[in-house]
Amino acid sequence: MSAEFFDCLQHKCAYVAIGEFKPGRFAEAQRLYEKAISTYRNGFKGAFLLRKPNSDEGIAVILWNTIEDMEANQTEVHRKILDEMGPLFNVPPVTNIYEVCSEVEAYGKVLC
Repeated sequence: MSAEFFDCLQHKCAYVAIGEFKPGRFAEAQRLYEKAISTYRNGFKGAFLLRKPNSDEGIAVILWNTIEDMEANQTEVHRKILDEMGPLFNVPPVTNIYEVCSEVEAYGKVLC
């Protein structure tokens, strides 16, 4: 069987954080988010930062091959960046880890 077939059997995981920043602080938080993402290496599959229009509310979604990959990328540099981001929140964000159960590309093409 092909390697592509076995790749599809691996479930990715998604780290999801939902939060609201202090008024006018979203741009600064976005800069720090992108800085943190730039430190990720092995197992990192992609990331999205979503913003509710005309607000300081957002959702971060970070995709990983495995939870172990996610944990391995939590370096000291990464932690320092997140420490800088902390005071920008109104309240700490709600975070969870989800299993990616389905992945569909545009035009209905199933990826796995």
